[in-house]
Amino acid sequence: MYARLLVFWWLLLSVVRGAGAQGTTPLNPAAPPLAASPAVATPPDSARKAAPAPPRPVRPVVLRLATEAADAAVLRPYRYRQQLPDSLAALREVRQLVLALQADAYLTASADELRWGPGSDTLTVRLYVGEQFRWARLRNGNLGDALLTRGGFREKLYRQQPLRPQEWVRFQENVLHEAENQGFPFATIGLDSLMLTSTEIEGRVVLRRGPAVVFDSIQIIGKTKTKARFLTRYLQLEPNEPFSQQRLREADRRLRQLPYLQVKAAPEVRFSQGQARVYFLLDDRTANQFDAIVGVLPNPNPGLGQKKVQITGDVTLNLRNIGGGGKGLGVQWRKLDATSQLLDAQYLHPTFFGTPLEVSASFNLLKQDTSFLTTRPRVQVAYPTAQAGRLAVFFEQRNSRLLNQNSTLQQATRLPANVDSRFASYGLDYTWNTLDDPYFPRRGLLVSAQAALGTKRLSRNGDVKPELYDGLSLRSRQASLGLRAERYFRFGRAGVLVTRLRGEALLNDRLFLNDLFRLGGLATLRGFNELNFYASQYAVGTAEFRQFTGADAYVFVFADQAYLRRDLPQDPFPRDTPTGLGAGLSFRTGAGQFQFVYALGRSQQQRFGLSSGKIHFGITSRF
Repeated sequence: MYARLLVFWWLLLSVVRGAGAQGTTPLNPAAPPLAASPAVATPPDSARKAAPAPPRPVRPVVLRLATEAADAAVLRPYRYRQQLPDSLAALREVRQLVLALQADAYLTASADELRWGPGSDTLTVRLYVGEQFRWARLRNGNLGDALLTRGGFREKLYRQQPLRPQEWVRFQENVLHEAENQGFPFATIGLDSLMLTSTEIEGRVVLRRGPAVVFDSIQIIGKTKTKARFLTRYLQLEPNEPFSQQRLREADRRLRQLPYLQVKAAPEVRFSQGQARVYFLLDDRTANQFDAIVGVLPNPNPGLGQKKVQITGDVTLNLRNIGGGGKGLGVQWRKLDATSQLLDAQYLHPTFFGTPLEVSASFNLLKQDTSFLTTRPRVQVAYPTAQAGRLAVFFEQRNSRLLNQNSTLQQATRLPANVDSRFASYGLDYTWNTLDDPYFPRRGLLVSAQAALGTKRLSRNGDVKPELYDGLSLRSRQASLGLRAERYFRFGRAGVLVTRLRGEALLNDRLFLNDLFRLGGLATLRGFNELNFYASQYAVGTAEFRQFTGADAYVFVFADQAYLRRDLPQDPFPRDTPTGLGAGLSFRTGAGQFQFVYALGRSQQQRFGLSSGKIHFGITSRF
């Protein structure tokens, strides 16, 4: 017994990083797999020489265990199959049972003898279980408090407790991972002052850190204009900082999310004289974007001289990685209908003044026919962390004013649906992104959430009768919340299921029409006109299946289901549950990415019907 134990313990002490990956899943689901001891699952050499294994039959095999009475009681919780399809499956079942016993601290468990019965349809195994080994005591040798805490070491967990090899391997891996993230990538861990008393083991944990290593520099290999200085600050791999394997993995993940870079391979590290030089294999990606999308929509109420259909437009220009420093500039203009327009502009400046901070500014303008004009400037400062996503703080001011409606406003007997207002807010924004591709993701998760709080001020309009403002609070607190979550699942070789949830909420005692969120159209709720709906609170769930026919070509079907709420006085439709269904295709042409979408929508004011179908098509050109 002790000879088998010494052999096993020698294997266990030689386990370093990656040992847990060699385990075999045990039969008992509650027991962890054994780190590395396949040798004890087979008969001893003497048994193999004395009785060579007979040829394996192809008929079903009955498995029988021959054990001592005390061992039989130990085996009761372990489930194993007694009817096996062939001899190979029977041998695997025996091996898994032995490994499960060893994982539960029966370190000397073994199959000592295998004997085939008459006709080779019965396998009798003489199984030795032995006693359960325990930690008498495991003391800290030279590990610091930080390594002990992060590695999960507690002396009470190793005092008179069963010695489960997988738990010990997991503890070693945790300590080594912490060491390699603190500048010691060549650290090793083991036991010292080992004492064996009967079935109790006492020892001391010792860490040999090896040489300290710091980052040296970043080297870029490939055809790219991206500057190494920018990547050093963006990825937070500053020279003379302690080497960290975790930071290196996160740097690779963040690089794959940049739309203007294509990562050709995982980063390589070369160590020399206590320094680590990191090599990134990168190529530029055609990421500058020019979109021109045309929409053909039916005109539900054509006036005198107006056509039965109306043309809408969407033009987008995005410039990314300007000067190789990661800067970005974007402009988007949309014509929603004959008299309404929308303008978005933004600028992004990463590694601001040599820091990891990203500073961005955006401007939004919405002109709603002849009713009102709303502008929304925003300034944001973001900190992209290596392990916890991207956290940002922002200041936003929303100004809305009525357009020229003098005669209508002067004749009003109550406050109009739209008023002059101003809302200044401060907020937080958080984003977590694990998508494998920024343009055509196949798997991953994207979560974005934001919250803002500020003061809303109403302004008296000179064309509105002053008494209509009586009893109305001109200054109040207002909060806004937003959430977006997307998950991509791969199905087979070319199928992708996209699930998406998007929602926002505006909280205030008195809201007006021009305060509300706008949604509808290709970007939010397909099957309806662009920005067709007003909502103070909404949620839109989407399920979309994409069948890829190439790297950047696919056909898809989708379903959008929304819940809308409008907290307005005397609203005839305070709630609605619109639904959008449709299909489309997207593929690359010589001029760019072509997309075609046909969708049907149903709401309280619209029924499913071919006459109300929406067609969107356009070209996305990247250069």
